Amino acid sequence: MAVATAIGALLTGCGPSDPGTTQEPGAASPTASAPAGKHNAQDVAFAQGMIPHHEQAVVMSELAATRASSPQVKALAKRIEKAQEPEIAEMTAWLKAWGEPVPSLGHDMAPHMEEPGEHSPGHGMTPGHTMPGPHMTSHGMTPGPHMPGMMDNEDMDGMRHASGAGFDRMFLQMMIRHHAGAIEMAKVETKKGIYPPAKSLAAHIATSQAAEITQMRALLKSL
Repeated sequence: MAVATAIGALLTGCGPSDPGTTQEPGAASPTASAPAGKHNAQDVAFAQGMIPHHEQAVVMSELAATRASSPQVKALAKRIEKAQEPEIAEMTAWLKAWGEPVPSLGHDMAPHMEEPGEHSPGHGMTPGHTMPGPHMTSHGMTPGPHMPGMMDNEDMDGMRHASGAGFDRMFLQMMIRHHAGAIEMAKVETKKGIYPPAKSLAAHIATSQAAEITQMRALLKSL
C-alpha cells in the first residue's frame, strides 16, 4: 500500500468509506495489540499520522517537567505523556503487523517514514529513507497546516527558551491547538476507518483530549 495514499486519506478524509481494504500479510503474526482483522488506507494513515503527532506531544510534555512553574501544568503534562506513550506503542504494533512503514518524529519536527524492518537510531530516520508523498518534502512530511495541530521548529524553539509563567501559557496555548488537531484526525478515522481497534482508539483520543482542552482553557484563565 503506497504511503502517499495513506497520508492523503488521513489529511483529506475523502474517498470511499473503505478504500484499499486489506488483510494483514500472512507472514506477519498478529499481536495482542494488533489482532487479525481487515484494515484500509485510512487506518494506516491514522496510525502513521498520529504516531509523530503523539511523539511531539510527549516532547512538549517532557519540556514542562523542567520549564513549567505551575504544579497543575506539570501534572497535566505528565498525564499527557503517560497516556500517549502506550498509544504510540499500540499504533506502532499495528503498522508492523500490516507491513507498513512506521513514522517517527525527526529532529526537524517533521514526521519521517521508516520502511518495515528498518531501525534508525533516535528520532527520525537516517538520510535517504524518507518516503515522499502528499505534503512531503525530501526531509519528511511538512508540519503545520498539513498535519493538524503540529508545532513547527519555531514553535518548539520558543518552548525550549521559555520558562516559568511564560512557559506555562505557551505550553497550554500550543497543547490546546495540538489536541484540537488530534481530535480532527481522530474524527476522520472514526468516520472512514474500518479497523475496530483503530476506531476505538480514535474515539478515545477525541473524548479524552476534548476533556483536556477544557481543563487547559480553565488553567489558562487562572494563570
